[in-house]
Amino acid sequence: MRIYTACLISMLTLAHVLTAQDKPNVIVILSDDAGYADFGFQGSKIIKTPHLDKLASEGMKFKQAYVTAAVCGPSRAGLLTGRYQQRFGFEENNVSGYMSESCLADDEMGLPLDQKTIGDYMQSLGYSTGYFGKWHQGSTEKFHPLNRGFDKFVGFRGGARSYWEFNDENPINNLENRLEYGMGNFKEPEEYLTKVLTHEAISFVEENKENSFFLMLAFNAVHAPMEAEEADLAEFPNLEGKRKYLAAMTLSMDRECGLLFKKLEELGLDDNTLIIFTNDNGGPTDSNASVNLPLSGTKANHLEGGIRVPFIIKWPNVIPQNSEYDFPISTLDILPTSFIVSGGATDSLKNIDGVNLIPYLTGENTNRPHKYLYWKKENRGAIREGDWKLIRFPDRPAALFDLSTDISEKNNLAYKNPDKVADLYKKLFEWELTLIRPLWQLQRIYEGKDMERMDKYWTK
Repeated sequence: MRIYTACLISMLTLAHVLTAQDKPNVIVILSDDAGYADFGFQGSKIIKTPHLDKLASEGMKFKQAYVTAAVCGPSRAGLLTGRYQQRFGFEENNVSGYMSESCLADDEMGLPLDQKTIGDYMQSLGYSTGYFGKWHQGSTEKFHPLNRGFDKFVGFRGGARSYWEFNDENPINNLENRLEYGMGNFKEPEEYLTKVLTHEAISFVEENKENSFFLMLAFNAVHAPMEAEEADLAEFPNLEGKRKYLAAMTLSMDRECGLLFKKLEELGLDDNTLIIFTNDNGGPTDSNASVNLPLSGTKANHLEGGIRVPFIIKWPNVIPQNSEYDFPISTLDILPTSFIVSGGATDSLKNIDGVNLIPYLTGENTNRPHKYLYWKKENRGAIREGDWKLIRFPDRPAALFDLSTDISEKNNLAYKNPDKVADLYKKLFEWELTLIRPLWQLQRIYEGKDMERMDKYWTK
């Protein structure tokens, strides 16, 4: 019996080694401005997402996944670098025409060139790297994806654009939002943009079916403008206005994800591909009719509705199927997880704030991945320690919540727990002392608008 057991262990160990020699492909899919509750796997009975629901059933769903910022550009900078973006000054959105007079020129606003991206890290392991969709990390060539660790790019450099061709009837207002193939090769989409981006991503998979690849598919769906195909709108006869368009845009995105998943299966790559799906920030309910309930708040504020997002990981034979993870994680973790499972050495990750999630998800490590999580935008900030969350505001006293019993942040416990408020306030400030000043800032008026939006969608 002992001999049999020893042989079995040896065989299992050998099988693990052989499997480990075959590097997994990694795909990160990012939606844009989606609502926390606007997916079937998140409980929606109205929005149809059968393919993403299936992905969730085949992998692990996260109850407490966070982004590093409540707006697009900084959130993506954190994901791409695995670092809190405030460490290198990318604290605000880089949107031309909205900036303070004292900030950098438009063409100087972007992901600093001394920061390594997830593309850089994966290229160092011999991976083919592709980026398809919204970039929003700088509009000039020095910030271009092809100069930031990606071998192939089809998408647009800016933060939002039409889903249809720009032409005389649909004029472009910002040239950085032109659809681009490679660098400098601009060609407007011949069909609905969500389809175009997925088609290019699938072509990248086909081109690299014999290679290890890292693919990032960064949809601009369901960010405004609210534009959808008529056939998808017809699927929601009982909805009206922006909500109808959001449902149709989500359905289109889900269908395109399904085509990508189907291609992986056809090519025999499904079992050796790690897939992550998440969103860039909370839904902006006022601009696209997204729903973040039961969370309070929206995009652009530090209530849970602004920073807690849907998150799925699927990795066959490693991540348990149809499972859930309870502890808080961050999009900071995508880079180290992708790099280390692909054969990268932990020692190669310098000054990274994220962690490799796999030991936590398999039960090898039963601790929380993060003792603290932080958020900051100008003089607004937030910190989470365990289940305690403190939010610092510019126009009122700080608020304290116990998220284990109050994910809607209805019950402010600050006045009952002054010592905890003081402790978390101090810890937030200690973290801020490790950051640099923002490299650019929005006009102050937009801070006021963000507070107005927060109050409007704070469920009390």
